[in-house]
Amino acid sequence: MPEKKTAILLMAHGSRIAEANEAAVEIAGMVREMTGYDIVEVAFRELHQPDIQQGIDSCVAQGAKRVLLIPYFLFVGAHVLHDLPEELTAGMARHPGVEMVMGPHLGVHRKLAEVVVERIAQGLTATGWY
Repeated sequence: MPEKKTAILLMAHGSRIAEANEAAVEIAGMVREMTGYDIVEVAFRELHQPDIQQGIDSCVAQGAKRVLLIPYFLFVGAHVLHDLPEELTAGMARHPGVEMVMGPHLGVHRKLAEVVVERIAQGLTATGWY
């Protein structure tokens, strides 16, 4: 039996500032490179397109039979607890033949702390405080 084609959909908040949205697109490219998944898309909860339903549609249009929705959010809040699960439910209703699940948000993770430590070093170096 052939493996079902899986897509990854990164769900970001969205911003009026284009550079902020482009950063999420860059992260998706890195994820595609690192994981080898052919379909890695980004969608935004608000303030930018594509919205999450459009992101789901894009994954399905590319042949995905499974979509793993990953909240690109640091903390648990209304979006992670309520809005994103509602988006998942709506997507499942619109594409009943496609399996969809939501993965965990970024949350507390040692690698995020490592990035903060790296940024501290960069800040100290830039200010000459080192």
